[in-house]
Amino acid sequence: MSAPFDVLIEHGTVVDGTGNPAFTAAVGFRDGRVTLLRGSTEHVPARERVDATGRLVAPGLIDLHSHSDLVLLGDPDLEMKIRQGVTTEVIGVDGLSYAPYDRPADLSAFAEQNAGIAGLPAEPLGWRSIADQLATYDRAVAVNVATMVGNTALRVNALGWEPGVADGAALDRMRAQVREAMYDGAFGLSTGLDYPPGAHATTDELVALAAEAAELGGMYHTHVRYGLGDTYLDPFREAVDIARRSGAPLQVTHFSRSARASYAGGAQRMLDLLQDERDAGLDVTFDTYTYEWGGTRLSRLLPLWAQEGGPDRLRERLADGGTRDRIAAEIEASGAARQYVASAPFSDLRLGYLTSPEWDRFEGWYLSEVVSTLGSSLGAAVCGLVAANPGATFTRPSPHAMTLWKFVCHPLGMIASDSVFIGLAPSPRAYGCFTRVLADFVREERLLSLPEAIRKMSSFPAQRLGLPDRGVLRDGAVADVIVFSLERSLAPATFERPRQFAEGVDDVFVSGTAVLRDGALTGARPGRALYGPAKDRGPAAAVVTATASAAATAGATASAGARARVEPAAEG
Repeated sequence: MSAPFDVLIEHGTVVDGTGNPAFTAAVGFRDGRVTLLRGSTEHVPARERVDATGRLVAPGLIDLHSHSDLVLLGDPDLEMKIRQGVTTEVIGVDGLSYAPYDRPADLSAFAEQNAGIAGLPAEPLGWRSIADQLATYDRAVAVNVATMVGNTALRVNALGWEPGVADGAALDRMRAQVREAMYDGAFGLSTGLDYPPGAHATTDELVALAAEAAELGGMYHTHVRYGLGDTYLDPFREAVDIARRSGAPLQVTHFSRSARASYAGGAQRMLDLLQDERDAGLDVTFDTYTYEWGGTRLSRLLPLWAQEGGPDRLRERLADGGTRDRIAAEIEASGAARQYVASAPFSDLRLGYLTSPEWDRFEGWYLSEVVSTLGSSLGAAVCGLVAANPGATFTRPSPHAMTLWKFVCHPLGMIASDSVFIGLAPSPRAYGCFTRVLADFVREERLLSLPEAIRKMSSFPAQRLGLPDRGVLRDGAVADVIVFSLERSLAPATFERPRQFAEGVDDVFVSGTAVLRDGALTGARPGRALYGPAKDRGPAAAVVTATASAAATAGATASAGARARVEPAAEG
């Protein structure tokens, strides 16, 4: 007789992640791997048995866009994601990876700047490379962790915080860092082309960097340059251009039509642009989140020039009366302000991560309420908030409610939360993004079949990452498995009350170890660091080859290297 299973899930209906119809089978784990069993399991030996009668068994879900980079250090159980059935987090997104940083002071400055999105470490971070960072999570957190390498860190290492053009030695340095990051386990290059200093990258620079990632099997994962050209299709055309010229698979992240858009154009032309490129042979997919609310740094309302030189220079400018007045005036006159104006100025923009004693009483307030209470101008209030709270964030309605379903249901689309966890009132998508698919899009509205919904959240992102043994239930797959009830699935998190846990998931196993059992956290932390396709393929220090150089610069034109205008930017 074979060795007993560690866990045997019986009497459930299996949704295997492939998109195929559900079927009846038992799911056994042995040494962290799955075996499917048909027929009676009455005499099959197992150390632990789970009765899944009336419930569904599916692969663990994969969040292709999360900002849990530092949150995991203080909250290794990540309960709000586990309760949705998420077993793998992809971090380092929006160009905002926490490695590689050559200088600890730069990493500290970046952590402060990004604190309202990904948290602030309790003590200085002890890593410098992607490999060091991934090792920090391995078997120390409840979920698996994969990472991209962000272009902000690359630019800071090569050029500092200034907006200079990366060419010659600086570009070579950045390309070498991409290769080193890929050898360390990154899954590709990410960009956040509204977040300085990464926002200062030219198209040609991004082609060169994406080509390095592509040569080693990585993708180009992009928060596009929303202020470019017509601010409608042109930002995505630039992403397509970068992918075509670099040869990198393209992942357009948090793709949706903004409710705040100043352009004339609907969702269908956006979707058609990517579908047409796919039909023409480009390897392009996208992800989207399932709520109408977005959020980002409050400093996004400031002009880019005010942020040049990094957090210290921004502080100096805001401390100088004349410069601060200029910044305030530009905020009030800018496209960004026009984008966020509703029936009253900033009436639905809610503030978060206000840490200074002078301002913390306004945590969770709307910006319009702060302006009214202080009796100040809009620009002056924003300057005061950012000066005292560099990591301040805001949450507000963003994707268009009328068209969100088109993105969720499109064949090229996956689900990703763009999770922001910090502050009194973050976006509710951190707590309900995936369960909302099951409760609303599948059960209530019947916009998606259950097998297709699970595929969009499991095997599809696993395929995109190149993880063939995850995101699917089949013999030999890694035992990242969830047991849930479709009828009880509920995502109660709302804009006004975002910190409400999702319901319906009863059991979550990561590599065969229970992290949620009968609806209660177990305290186990079996999550693994996941490594990309080039792990250990290169030398300790990356070498830029002549072949890669030629590939990176082929077809580059000066006209394609345009910098973004300071225009309204969609929230991530």
